[in-house]
Amino acid sequence: MIYLLAAIGALTIAVLLWRAFGPERVGVASRTPVAPDDDPDFLRKLGEQQPKKSEDD
Repeated sequence: MIYLLAAIGALTIAVLLWRAFGPERVGVASRTPVAPDDDPDFLRKLGEQQPKKSEDD
């Protein structure tokens, strides 16, 4: 029984430390990369660079 309580306590401490010092800290701006197919500027530029197809082709 003491081992179960120790494991739960260790897990609780680990979770608290992860939340305090992990990658998603409060007050720190997280910069998530945007894939090219999700970036509206990239898609707009891509559309402008492609040659226009004529209806005769």
